[in-house]
Amino acid sequence: MADDKTCKYLIPGLDRGLQLLLAFGEQHKEMTFAELHRLVDMPKATAYRVVQTLEYMGFLQRNPRTNTFTMGIKVLRLGFEYIASLDVAQAGQSVIEKLRDSSQCSSHLAIRDGQDVIYIARVSAAGSQINQVSVGTRLPVHRTSLGRMLLTSTSREEFDRLFPHDTLPDTAPGAPANREALWQMVQQDKVRGYVIGESFFRLGISSIVYPIFNHEQQVEAVVSIMVPLDKIPKTDRERLRMEVCNAAEKISGFLGAPSQDNVG
Repeated sequence: MADDKTCKYLIPGLDRGLQLLLAFGEQHKEMTFAELHRLVDMPKATAYRVVQTLEYMGFLQRNPRTNTFTMGIKVLRLGFEYIASLDVAQAGQSVIEKLRDSSQCSSHLAIRDGQDVIYIARVSAAGSQINQVSVGTRLPVHRTSLGRMLLTSTSREEFDRLFPHDTLPDTAPGAPANREALWQMVQQDKVRGYVIGESFFRLGISSIVYPIFNHEQQVEAVVSIMVPLDKIPKTDRERLRMEVCNAAEKISGFLGAPSQDNVG
């Protein structure tokens, strides 16, 4: 039970809505409004407004024939997306370990948080002399190959909200000159479907990055390998690229993404 200091900050409407959803979820059946009202401690008029609001937002669905309510698709969607977000690192851990073994390169999983790339899983190659990033490390989206790939699902409106000024923050040699240059790079990356960044963020280190898609075919995360070379040799380039591609497709499948062969 929360103490009085915490309780005084509760939002009554939200509290009542969640009370009703929790009570509904415990029953696992269709219910009339009268049955729903009996499960919650609130005035009938308040309960009616809560039910109407939840129906309008898609969290409850009414059967017009029986005038009963069931859980709406929005509840299922919230649960699925939450589980999927938690599963990226867990589902991908064994995949990036195999990718490390086959490529002999350090492998990573990363997601985007605003203007930052966040590493959520990593495995180091044996004998790697590269100064490794750690889980939780943040890097600027616009200065990394991983960040560019993570931006490929954003619309132009979302992109402009993310970077409201023409001048990009924390620019450095090799980084895009301005917002429009970054947007054009991201669009090229989207069409290509992957990024090979050779000494893009750090001199002497190249990377191969592929997107990980969720069930809505949006970029949920990225998988990458870090190659300790200025330029990836042509003899290894295609093999390494396909290994990262296969890893990304496998993790995407775990998250419910349709096969890329079936995406038009």
